[in-house]
Amino acid sequence: MQPRMPSPIDIDTNRCCVKVKVVMFDRVAVLLLAAGRSSRFGAADKLSQPWRNKPLARHAGDLLAAMPFAAHLAVIAESNATPLPEIFDLLPNREPERGLSHSIALGIAEIGRQDIDACLIALADMPLVPQAHFSALVDAGAASPEAIVATGNANRAQVPALFGRTHFDALCMLQGDRGAAMLLRNAEIIECDPVLLADFDQPGDFT
Repeated sequence: MQPRMPSPIDIDTNRCCVKVKVVMFDRVAVLLLAAGRSSRFGAADKLSQPWRNKPLARHAGDLLAAMPFAAHLAVIAESNATPLPEIFDLLPNREPERGLSHSIALGIAEIGRQDIDACLIALADMPLVPQAHFSALVDAGAASPEAIVATGNANRAQVPALFGRTHFDALCMLQGDRGAAMLLRNAEIIECDPVLLADFDQPGDFT
């Protein structure tokens, strides 16, 4: 009789060097915000500007497209010509002057119509956030509809962040350009290297 090989869930970490964790994505959507105005960037669409051989928005877009979320949605500017991976459904924001909160509200309202327990919110102008960090956010909060799990940047909680379905109504009521900052005050925090949380807002950021 052949000895049974240990499965990833019963490996004794006292005898092995790695414990495999399974992150559950099947009840989680991702919302990529790609409709923000680029007032500090000038007249050009910063998300379409090339950086490291592809448009800025494709860095976060490609990374998230490769992850097995139950749904992929991007809120884009009505005039946005930035190509995103085909897996993303595109939702135009026809009133970008209403700020980041309006993009969040639009996206969450759409996702809330689906049988989804949580949503990860990410920004298209943050190209350096690693896939491992997105996975850590989902792993920490996917099991609870009440969860809010945010990225820790020094002493500040910020997006990317995961919100359980309990908070969808509050997200749909956001106004202004501060996004979900108020809801993140009591969030569980997953720290990330601040260097990886850079958002590209000015031409000098692309150098």
